[in-house]
Amino acid sequence: MASKGSSMSFSRKSYRLTSDAEKSRVTGIVHEKLLNDYLHRIFSSPEHAPAAAASRKPLNFQNLPEHLDQLLHVEDEDEESQGQVEGRLGPSTVVLDHTGGFEGLLLVDDDLLGVIGHSNFGTIRSTTCVYKGKWVYEVLISSQGLMQIGWCTINCRFNQEEGVGDTHNSYAYDGNRVRKWNVTTTNYGKAWAAGDIVSCLIDLDDGTLSFCLNGVSLGTAFENLSRGLGMAYFPAISLSFKESVAFNFGSRPLRYPVAGYRPLQDPPRADLVRAQKLLGCFRAVLSVELDPVEGRLVEKDSSEWQLQGQPTVLLTLAHIFHRFAPLLRKVYLVEAVLVSFLRGVVEAGSPAQAQAVVRQVLDLLWLFMEDYEVQDCLRQLMMSLLRLYRFSPIVPDLGLQIHYLRLTIAILRHEKSRKFLLSNVLFDVLRSVVFFYIKSPLRVEEAGLQELIPTTWWPHRSSREGKDSKDVKEETAEERVRRRAYERGCQRLKKRIEVVEELQVQILKLLLNNKDDNGGEASRYIFLTKFRKFLQENASGRGNVPVLCPPEYMVCFLHRLISALRYYWDEYKASNPRASFSEEAYIPPQVFYNGKVDYFDLQRLGGLLSHLRKTLKDDLASKANILIDPLELQAATMDDLDEDEEPAPPAAQRPTQALAMGGVLPLPRPSWLSSPTLGRANRFLSTAAVSLMTPRRPLSTSEKVKVRTLSAEQRTREDIEGSHWNEGLLLGRPPEEPEQPLTENSLLEVLDGAVMMYNLSVHQQLGKMVGVSDDVNEYAIALRDTEDKLRRCPKRRKDIIAELTKSQKVFSEKLDHLSRRLAWVHATVYSQEKMLDIYWLLRVCLRTIEHGDRTGSLFAFMPEFYLSVAINSYSALKNYFGPVHSMEELPGYEETLTRLAAILAKHFADTRIVGTDIRDSLMQALASYVCYPHSLRAVERIPEEQRVAMVRSLLAPYEQRPWAQTNWILVRLWRGCGFGYRYTRLPHLLKTKPEDANLPSLQSEWPEPCPSTLLQQHMAELLREGPDVAPSFLNSVLNQLNWAFSEFIGMIQEIQQAAERLERNFVDSRQLKVCATCFDLSVSLLRVLEMTITLVPEIFLDWARPTSEMLLRRLAQLLNQVLNRVTAERNLFDRVVTLRLPGLESVDHYPILVAVTGILVRLLVHGPASGTERATSVLLADPCFQLRSICYLLGQPEPSAPGTALPAPDRKRFSLQSYTDYISAEELAQVEQMLAHLTSASAQAAAASLPTSEEDLCPICYAHPISAVFQPCGHKSCKACINQHLMNNKDCFFCKATIVSVEDWEKTASASTTTSSAA
Repeated sequence: MASKGSSMSFSRKSYRLTSDAEKSRVTGIVHEKLLNDYLHRIFSSPEHAPAAAASRKPLNFQNLPEHLDQLLHVEDEDEESQGQVEGRLGPSTVVLDHTGGFEGLLLVDDDLLGVIGHSNFGTIRSTTCVYKGKWVYEVLISSQGLMQIGWCTINCRFNQEEGVGDTHNSYAYDGNRVRKWNVTTTNYGKAWAAGDIVSCLIDLDDGTLSFCLNGVSLGTAFENLSRGLGMAYFPAISLSFKESVAFNFGSRPLRYPVAGYRPLQDPPRADLVRAQKLLGCFRAVLSVELDPVEGRLVEKDSSEWQLQGQPTVLLTLAHIFHRFAPLLRKVYLVEAVLVSFLRGVVEAGSPAQAQAVVRQVLDLLWLFMEDYEVQDCLRQLMMSLLRLYRFSPIVPDLGLQIHYLRLTIAILRHEKSRKFLLSNVLFDVLRSVVFFYIKSPLRVEEAGLQELIPTTWWPHRSSREGKDSKDVKEETAEERVRRRAYERGCQRLKKRIEVVEELQVQILKLLLNNKDDNGGEASRYIFLTKFRKFLQENASGRGNVPVLCPPEYMVCFLHRLISALRYYWDEYKASNPRASFSEEAYIPPQVFYNGKVDYFDLQRLGGLLSHLRKTLKDDLASKANILIDPLELQAATMDDLDEDEEPAPPAAQRPTQALAMGGVLPLPRPSWLSSPTLGRANRFLSTAAVSLMTPRRPLSTSEKVKVRTLSAEQRTREDIEGSHWNEGLLLGRPPEEPEQPLTENSLLEVLDGAVMMYNLSVHQQLGKMVGVSDDVNEYAIALRDTEDKLRRCPKRRKDIIAELTKSQKVFSEKLDHLSRRLAWVHATVYSQEKMLDIYWLLRVCLRTIEHGDRTGSLFAFMPEFYLSVAINSYSALKNYFGPVHSMEELPGYEETLTRLAAILAKHFADTRIVGTDIRDSLMQALASYVCYPHSLRAVERIPEEQRVAMVRSLLAPYEQRPWAQTNWILVRLWRGCGFGYRYTRLPHLLKTKPEDANLPSLQSEWPEPCPSTLLQQHMAELLREGPDVAPSFLNSVLNQLNWAFSEFIGMIQEIQQAAERLERNFVDSRQLKVCATCFDLSVSLLRVLEMTITLVPEIFLDWARPTSEMLLRRLAQLLNQVLNRVTAERNLFDRVVTLRLPGLESVDHYPILVAVTGILVRLLVHGPASGTERATSVLLADPCFQLRSICYLLGQPEPSAPGTALPAPDRKRFSLQSYTDYISAEELAQVEQMLAHLTSASAQAAAASLPTSEEDLCPICYAHPISAVFQPCGHKSCKACINQHLMNNKDCFFCKATIVSVEDWEKTASASTTTSSAA
């Protein structure tokens, strides 16, 4: 078989390696003496000194095979033994015993060396055991979770709770908990991290067992091992769910060999010797050049060597590779020989020289080896490089990682090798994203960070909103010096990391190259297919654990991908002026509905794709010029119905040409549509016959072009980039989109994948890495507290001083360690460049959402994750990158805030969005947005029409959306304006530290108040606008307040009962959380009522409105209920508050009583005289009203006599006068005025009231006199009862007749006047 190099046309068949008479003259091309010298120079034996030229046996191509056989001969004692080795039992090839030696569910790799836990605590052992001698094997730690690694005997029995080390004759090291195990456990060793290598050593001559971590001995772990008859030890491991490792029993060179210890699997010693000798011959060829004219050998640098087609050199290489090729297919030899040679090339020369040599080597491999041999060699080479990069120790200059990345780049620069690796190895056999990851050092000392960052410093906790926190103390001169020294060390670290990151970006640039389409598909389009499959594997979450990419890898991959993507995007712009810069990038909306990009099972904004296809087919035809064949539509629908029962037929071949033009012929259903790789969500467009019309002019039916959407594996470059009749990914352009493309279509798909990556796991990981900063803050607080105690401690208490000094030392050492680790995290995850990447992704999503919104109903086709990424990326920029970097410093910060505000304001109630989760996310994002001044001002900057529409949606009835989140938004618009509503922490929680208080309640800690008078004005205008807006909104609020407070009272009754039982009881933490939430909701609903009464008091006080009196009576009833429950002496509320249960910290008198007080003050003090009179009469008329509850607000047990001075407040009793830091003197005066008014009005009402007989009382409530009569039945009740009843029912209380009207009724009146009618 002919094998062509990337730039040569030589065939391996052209060089026959046997001699014959006809070919004997081939040596005439060069002088025989020169050929003899050349061959002796190439094939000289390194074991013997070179013989004199006269005594050497002449060499030519006829006797060269015999000479090579002698050269490569290995003595018998060096030959690999095929029998049993003393001290070892089992197969010579050592693997994991996946047939019987395991417990629990485990996933074992194809090579039987890698294992992933898939149960609680699975155990597996090897196929080979040892009973004598010294042995070692290595374990590559892929995840740092719970694992026990070591040795066991065949008699050990394990289960899901007990693993290696938990039984007799089994021994284990656990680097997660830093312990050793043999039935009992003690501290041992160091903590391991992902990327470490554990060496397990057993000495059965001395009976000891020890471990090494990254080549450093951890000391003897166990002694006096059981030995003798029947005692043999197997390598074994127990690991928990999703933990993974890879074993090396000797099939590859040990990374950290230990003198005197032998790997369980013998290396191929004979083949290793032959491969090293052949490598020496090959290196000699690259360093020697023939000069036929001068008749001499010329020594040259290998980077300058060129294959010039000389027959002598070609035949020499053919002889070498004839013997070398079979060896280069073996894993051990590739890593021990080829990788070592190529790494030496990279380390010795400049990057350009190294790339030249590697290119020559790969050219020769493809030229002189069969394709299958080269492919096996490249596969093993790339896997070895991946392992070496991943498990290399971290050194200060990252030199090892840099060398392996440079070698990888040199290999990938070879076009033919790159395409093979991209098609068959990268993203398939291994996860190439490992090359884009920089692992974080768990042990700072081993990473050399102490030398790189000698001075440590840690930032103080700052406000999440930016640099406006008032609690930040002034920096001292000493702290300033330390901070600057620390920052210089961080900069040194960052520069070294940037070198690695730039190399990783170069790898992606090579994979995204679309100019290498000579003789095949360009690398970029191969990458797109593999990249889409990679996203599908990680998005589907179908339990296939091995294919999931760790989140920390995904973060690094995303940043490198963005760098490479923006490079090619701007490069295209430079050659195409009409295209857009990467700063203006977005995904055109047609990508979401034309079926060219597979979104798997991911949810769309409008629901499932199969549903959108049926409901929006007319819009697709009119707006995007896409027609879906009804027959195919029906076939897709039926396929969705029986999807789970349908067998998956084999995939058919891709259609070779477009379908015939003309007509609307039904297309036969292709078998590849049922492939499970497509997924439900993408099936409708895959099954549909899609007809596309050019939007520039209407075409007749006969001119419609029918095409079929293809899966990612079946697409070609034309399917993505398009052609003269096909727009590729941009098919179906809506009229709102420009005709000029933004960039190459393939880059749009890469960008779409980058957004999806952020949604899959990047945001989650960004939040997780903040934990390092939180740890620094916690230890810094502990250190400051310890230092304060040392300063206050009396000098005579030397014992206490000694303990505090010891604690101070521990905290200082831990902070030194964490501050250096934090520097690494900031450089790799939270640097300014990484922040700009996330910010760019946020702006891409904003532009994509804006363009999609313009398409009207087609906006429903957009995947939900675009809105999620817009919300989450903003949250990450605001919360995760401080205090080192502030979002306010980003370019276009104000504009971006405003655009995001407009999106949240418009889409949180968008009917085109049907998903419950995404609607909740939008609501929560808007609630968070209005909490902070900068983002609230952005909401106020959006166009007035959008602001009014947002407020209108907030005031709409709650039936179609969660009312609690809506209420939080309204409360935050008011906070800072209400009565005593300016606190950031509840007064009774001031003595607790914010850092230590674990407060799940939403009311426990707030940002600084930032009310919006503009949005309040919009709310007032809307409530005045129509007759139905205010009643429907307020009835919803009152209903929810009634429910929330009733639920709260019911729960605290259960809590009190549990607390009073003699036996020990534990209240469910979830119940406590729900109880606290109901309390917070009640407070917030009261605040919304306070805001409404303040902005539009006439809704309650203007009785010319038909619903005002009813609303006021309902409000008075609820306020009295709340006051009576909260203010009763030694009542249920008091007892639960005094318990101070964890989870109920926010439940206290202050928040709810000041909210009620604010409403009463607005009704009884600030209102007009007529309104005050009405409010007073309704409040006093309510049967639940008690003046004592109003007196309770000022700490007075009984009402004061008119004209007497108010007594001083009792500090043991609740009193608003005790909260002078929260309630102004003016507000207290208003409360006193209200109390005096109610006291006087109550006395007057009591004097004026006449005794009422039982016959004249309302038969429903028995609290008010009869004041209304129902028509036509004539039954009677009080107005409060009938008005509340008519809200939900039009039938009479008593006879169930339909009530037509309600008339006023007085006992002495002879006539009555109709005042209201039943609706």
